Amino acid sequence: MTRRTVYLAAKGYTEDLLQELGHAGVHVTEVRDRLVLAQGAAVHAAWAQNIWLEPEFITISSIKDGARQLRQRQRNWALCAAGGNHGRAKLIQSSLPHVSAKPVVFGSEAPRAPLGSWTLWEPDTILASAACTSAFADGEVLFEEDRQTPPTRAYLKLWEAFTITGCRPREDELCLDLGSSPGGWSWVLAQCGARVFSVDKAALAPHIAAHPHIDFCSGSAFGLDPRHAGEVDWLCCDVICYPDRLLAMVARWLELGSVRNFVCTLKFQGETDHETARQFAAIPGSRLVHLSCNKHELTWMRLDPRQI
Repeated sequence: MTRRTVYLAAKGYTEDLLQELGHAGVHVTEVRDRLVLAQGAAVHAAWAQNIWLEPEFITISSIKDGARQLRQRQRNWALCAAGGNHGRAKLIQSSLPHVSAKPVVFGSEAPRAPLGSWTLWEPDTILASAACTSAFADGEVLFEEDRQTPPTRAYLKLWEAFTITGCRPREDELCLDLGSSPGGWSWVLAQCGARVFSVDKAALAPHIAAHPHIDFCSGSAFGLDPRHAGEVDWLCCDVICYPDRLLAMVARWLELGSVRNFVCTLKFQGETDHETARQFAAIPGSRLVHLSCNKHELTWMRLDPRQI
């Protein structure tokens, strides 16, 4: 039997995923909406919101039979609507055990139970995988948001990064937030109990700057000399800049070796800079992903293995 993998592209970025897979030498056999079918074992793909590791085509005789065959394989399933045949697919999903869709409360653990993904490829054919890379439906993490305190929704990127890795700053750890204005990331780090040194040319929102764990310094994210910072537990950066400039800055901190954990956003302006993204992904110990709330950007993480 031919080994295959299914990649679910991040919304709006199917072409970016195809370019990424093409560079990796992956042979794509079919594309349907956001679903990309390919030959061979899975490769890491930053532009994939979820990867189906063990996909199979299942012939069904009825809605009841479809639900029965999925239940035989495992309990928990999430319907991916990208395959089509929506009405019939929803009837099958309604016959499966209920999987909670409640928003995640930040600070709680990611689900541990396996969550399979499936779609109705044809009226009589299910495409399903009991094993996927994400524990969340379609790889999308939806939070119970704080709509009052953070000045923008950018704080959700850190919430998601900390949730999917199971790692976040601990009380009294030192965090640098470079390019921090208006302060959403600084707020998240401070709420974790960390000490935050927040740097930007623009000011923080007043109520964020008043947080007792945040020390704001007016300046450039790129102007801080790593040699003057000492040991840093977390370096976080959501600054708007070209990815190659971010890479050069990160390289200076990596060379000194004084930062234990990194979380940075690669923000693409115009065409996607796949080459720089690959250079980030090639840094030992790295993880490059498209988070649920990322737009035309990727999140790069490099965590201390002792903390994972």
